[in-house]
Amino acid sequence: MSVYPLGLKLTGRRVLVVGGGAVATRRVPALLAAGAVVDIVSPELTPALRGQVDAGRATWSARRFTPSDVDGAWLVHVAVDDPAAAEQVSAAAEERRVFCVRADDREAATAWTPAVTRHGQVTVAVTDGGDRRRAMAVRDLVAHALESSPPVAPEHKGVALVGAGPGDPELITVKGRRLLAAADVVVADRLVPGMLLGELRPEVEFVDAAKIPYGPAAAQEEINRILVERALEGKFVVRLKGGDPFVFGRGGEEAIACAQAGVPVLVVPGVTSSIAAPALAGIPVTHRGVAHEFTVVSGHIPPDHPDSLVDWPALAGLRGTLVVLMGLKNLGKITARLIAEGRPAETPAAVVQEGSTSHQRSLRSTLGEVTAAVAEAGIRPPAVVVIGDVVHAAV
Repeated sequence: MSVYPLGLKLTGRRVLVVGGGAVATRRVPALLAAGAVVDIVSPELTPALRGQVDAGRATWSARRFTPSDVDGAWLVHVAVDDPAAAEQVSAAAEERRVFCVRADDREAATAWTPAVTRHGQVTVAVTDGGDRRRAMAVRDLVAHALESSPPVAPEHKGVALVGAGPGDPELITVKGRRLLAAADVVVADRLVPGMLLGELRPEVEFVDAAKIPYGPAAAQEEINRILVERALEGKFVVRLKGGDPFVFGRGGEEAIACAQAGVPVLVVPGVTSSIAAPALAGIPVTHRGVAHEFTVVSGHIPPDHPDSLVDWPALAGLRGTLVVLMGLKNLGKITARLIAEGRPAETPAAVVQEGSTSHQRSLRSTLGEVTAAVAEAGIRPPAVVVIGDVVHAAV
């Protein structure tokens, strides 16, 4: 079957996505990046998709599909594994003369998603006549050429802990992207750039770590079990983590679990948001004559909590930069404790939301007023808090 390749200008145009699982999680980010108005119809959503909805980037109807959902859509993506349900969507789209992509049966679809690689403003899409693997291979060759790197496909074993960077898909390392392309299984966090997931081969097993149930400790045990189990089956597993695997990412726990099971581990560092987010907001965490040190702490536990391991009095006495990750919820208690321990209330402070992404926002204030400023501006997680004179160093 031959197809007519075409680039769609989706900015401001409605695209219907039926299904809220792993396939939709991989497809929606590219649609949003193209400027589409994405409507999702599904009884349930993955945490990653719910995050897109909560941020106002997509709308969600929490129910099953009805034919009238297609009305007004320019394109339909069917991301369900129920053939009967998928056929119902296809029929409704065919009746209304709307192109329809089907994840379950490409032969029954009226449109295909090509194998895509993106490098800056260049997008390369490779279509095929049914040989999806060949299209992916050609796509990968072009990607390597664009990166001025020879096309290689080394054999990999075990688990790779790969840092995906702070949010911009181009901030993953070249090695991290190469390993991701070779993965048989990908276990990803909620903060992983969604565009990276859209480039996975169709046969890759995708595990949404944010969807694993139970409490944080039990969920981590389940992640460890999946990494070890899949690796012992002979599969190459990539644990894709936002930022850097070892900066509040529990990468150490996963490395230990693999080592105890005899599974080889490869660590690929990532760009951490603790440095990247301030930098992209024009704030250097160190600056000659201003700050000769910076300290990164987790703020997910308030200062007065018995489980807190942070020496807040010591931090208050430092002259350098303090960077707080995961601290927006406890920001009021953190700033109050620092001031109580002697850090001046007029110390410059800044907050950077979703650094490196197209949704980046930032504000500058003072230690004494930043909590109120964040509430007034509607800043939401994920966000990085920066405290110190470097906030104004490069202004």
